[in-house]
Amino acid sequence: MAMATASADPLSATFSALADPTRRAILARLVDGEAGVTELAAPFAMSMPAVSKHLKVLERAGLIERSRQAQWRPCRLAPEPLKEVAEWVERYRELWEERLDRLDAYLSELQRGASDDRGESEEVAGRDGTEEANDGRGR
Repeated sequence: MAMATASADPLSATFSALADPTRRAILARLVDGEAGVTELAAPFAMSMPAVSKHLKVLERAGLIERSRQAQWRPCRLAPEPLKEVAEWVERYRELWEERLDRLDAYLSELQRGASDDRGESEEVAGRDGTEEANDGRGR
C-alpha cells in the first residue's frame, strides 16, 4: 500500500522519507558522492537491517539509486525529488514573503502613527503642565 501511495503522490513520499533524521543524514552523506551500505551505516547506532530499511524508504521515494558492482552495493543521491520539493516550497515561500512584507509595512505605518500621536500628546501635555505651573505661581 505504501508503494501505491508513493507512485500516486511522489511529493508525499518524498516528505515522508525526509521526515526521519537518519534518512536526512544519509542523504547529507550522499551529497559528497556514492557510498556503500556499510559506510552509510557507520555513524548510526543501529543494525544493518535497520539501515537497509531506511535505504529502501529513500529508494522508494526516488531519493537514492542503488546499483551492484560485484559485492559492493553503492548508493547515490537522486536529486530530482528534492528539486520537486524545493519548487513546491518556493511557491509558499513567495506567498509568505509577500504577506510578511505587507505586515511589515502595516506595522511601520502604525509606528509612524503612534509616534506622531505621542509627539502631539507630549506637546499638549507640556503646554498644559506649563500653564498649570504658571497658574499655580500666580502669574
